Amino acid sequence: MIVVTGATGSIGRALISLLPRDEVLAVVREPADLGCPHALGDFERPESIAAHLSPGDRLFLNSSLWPGVADAHRAVIDLAREAGAAQVVTVSVRHARPGGRLGQDPHGRIDEHLRASGLPHAILRPGGFMQNLLTEVRDGRFHGSYGTARVNHIDVRDIAEVAAALLTRPVGPSATYTLTGPEALTHEEIAAAITAATGRPVTYADLPVPAMTAHLTAQGVPEGVAAQLAAMMREMETEDWASVSTVVEDLTGRPPRSLSDFLAGHAHAFDA
Repeated sequence: MIVVTGATGSIGRALISLLPRDEVLAVVREPADLGCPHALGDFERPESIAAHLSPGDRLFLNSSLWPGVADAHRAVIDLAREAGAAQVVTVSVRHARPGGRLGQDPHGRIDEHLRASGLPHAILRPGGFMQNLLTEVRDGRFHGSYGTARVNHIDVRDIAEVAAALLTRPVGPSATYTLTGPEALTHEEIAAAITAATGRPVTYADLPVPAMTAHLTAQGVPEGVAAQLAAMMREMETEDWASVSTVVEDLTGRPPRSLSDFLAGHAHAFDA
């Protein structure tokens, strides 16, 4: 059995659609129509997730971030080992490391724990999601502190396809995979691509870190998180967020979707 956590998220829903229905169990906090069998479980009660694991099962480990996420995921990993799980595939982030900014820190701690657990595993480390662009553009404009940095984005469907490939083939050596799209673009280039796809002008406004912090805070982002996010954007000019890997094609047999591919199917969503 393939036990999928985070099943109601964008990656989880895409993953479930790729897996054999009779071989998947979605663990969710509340009943949901996912087109596959599901059971109730909550990361705040790790034992409620582990209760659905049997010897030889494979676990897809993913969830949103919250203050206790690292402890919860590490507890689930320990319980999965005790249950005799055959493999854990987890979604991390690019440059995950203990002490890093925002999600890099908890994911770094989770990744270290998984490596030390002895469980066969695959750690997926994507960069920015193309799907996030849909909510960042408002009234023909989006903001950031990226400067001229080239940043790689990936379609979450490609993350799901990599996970599906790893979860349905014989368990291989444990590894950490950097997942990318096929190109890295500046945010001005991203704005131009959205403009071309939608037929409506979209511009990118680059702000100094303090101004971007204020902009995010005005949108309801907690000030501490806003400051870290704005600083992280600026650091992309000096930290590698542009290099491209061949992992998606190596594991799925086809190249990752480009931004143009994504926009061709989602241009209408920017109108909304």
